Amino acid sequence: MNTHTPNIYRGKPVPHWRAELLTWLPIIIGLVVMYGPSLVDLFTGIWSQDEQLHGPIVLGITVWLLYRKWPAMEAASHWEPTNSWGWPVFLLGVALYAIGRSQDILMFEIGSIVWLLVGLLLLQRGVAALKAQWFALFFMLFMVPLPGQIVDMVTMPMKMAVSYAAEQILFLAGYPIGRSGVILQIGQYMLLVADACAGLHTLLTLEALGLLYLNLVRRDSLVRNVGLAILIVPISFTANVIRVMTLSLITYHFGDAAGQGFLHGFAGMVLFLSALLLIIGFDTVLQTLDEYRQRRQPKLAGA
Repeated sequence: MNTHTPNIYRGKPVPHWRAELLTWLPIIIGLVVMYGPSLVDLFTGIWSQDEQLHGPIVLGITVWLLYRKWPAMEAASHWEPTNSWGWPVFLLGVALYAIGRSQDILMFEIGSIVWLLVGLLLLQRGVAALKAQWFALFFMLFMVPLPGQIVDMVTMPMKMAVSYAAEQILFLAGYPIGRSGVILQIGQYMLLVADACAGLHTLLTLEALGLLYLNLVRRDSLVRNVGLAILIVPISFTANVIRVMTLSLITYHFGDAAGQGFLHGFAGMVLFLSALLLIIGFDTVLQTLDEYRQRRQPKLAGA
């Protein structure tokens, strides 16, 4: 005997989301065929560089976020009307892809997938589906390559600030360190603070990490959400300083080969680990302050 009970949304039965997913199979295949060559170019090109390693991670997390929200999206959009505004958005995505692919403009070529998905969701499931998947589509923006001019313009001041902070902290700790621009000299070793250590891409990666944490944790307090979102920027800067300091100390104590070899990759793990710990730490502090404020409100009301 079949004991399966269909999902109910607004008093009407909703087919199982896995069955609904099959209706998207031709669209998914079309997107894979369309963007397959672009992904091959990315994996063999800029995504193979240290400062762009966040790209595949963001792509994988985005696919997981879309899959994670699929049941809720199907439930919310079932029996809801589609939206014809999806056509201009979809055509805009196609135009951006054509221009980006033909003219080798990666920002247009890769960024077009966001517009295409927005248009397809509106055409297939309507506004409710777009609301359900908005964070995954927003998160996907972090994998879109930015123009080199913008990256260089923002990266240099960031590297200068990170280099200065790392130098001052290590000097106060008693290490023989000096700085010339973005070059640190600690003992007999000289280190260049590279783009991968303190560049715009690193900042964007840590911003994505913080926003993902906010989305997964889902705090009800507006103060905590806004406060933590604002704090992500100084947290990212602090994590970059910790990474540069770690590399400097590794080089000073174990030699240049250690700093440029396996331990250099370990410093990248230190970057993300320290950023995650700082995010969790600040979130805990904000939670404590928010709970204290909530406890104070009844006392003040009673007074």
